[in-house]
Amino acid sequence: MHVPDGFIDAPVSIAAGAVAVAGVGIALRGARRELDDRTAPLAGLTAAFVFAAQMLNFPVAGGTSGHLLGGALAAILVGPYAGMVAVSVVLILQALLFADGGLSALGVNIILMSLVTVAVGYGTFRLLLRVLPKTRASVSGAAFVAALLSVPASALAFTLIYAVGGTADVSIGTVAAAMLGVHVLIGIGEALITAVTVSSVLAVRPDLVYGARGLLKPAELRTARPAASQVRGEAT
Repeated sequence: MHVPDGFIDAPVSIAAGAVAVAGVGIALRGARRELDDRTAPLAGLTAAFVFAAQMLNFPVAGGTSGHLLGGALAAILVGPYAGMVAVSVVLILQALLFADGGLSALGVNIILMSLVTVAVGYGTFRLLLRVLPKTRASVSGAAFVAALLSVPASALAFTLIYAVGGTADVSIGTVAAAMLGVHVLIGIGEALITAVTVSSVLAVRPDLVYGARGLLKPAELRTARPAASQVRGEAT
């Protein structure tokens, strides 16, 4: 999904950069409300996980490959604003350290892989949780669908940007068919990774999953029962 330098013309790249700066600026202000001393480290861990996961590609049909985008996952774990910041930081580091995506296309990549995936992913997640039972299975299922839809949404956004400022001599119909077809398959991998990760965190620390706050009953501490039995043993 990383768009390289020169694939989108300069005027559209500059406009995309302005949109990305505005979006990340808003996200930075919003992230202050979502994070506290307890959850801020999770945002860092989420960014590190997305950074590492984006370096690993998994095979897709037709000899192509894909990787995790991570927007839906980050938003569900740490909140939509903090999620945008986390993924944007990952994209900036990749562009600076590995030239992955290119500097002139950084704004486009932030829009596609941070702003769009978080907006579509977290929006879908919250809509599903309004109608699903308030259970951990529902949270994991909603995370699956949210991640699944976020990837082709990003591909569609790229197609629209390409239609306005694409420099390659390829028809918009060909680009749309190729991008949407492949990214629906990539979305399945994204959905599986997201659902498994969210489910794993829910199993041990449901209180750390931002998207599940207020939906699930607080989990009993695993140490509560041993502590109680130990107290009774000492009393006897």
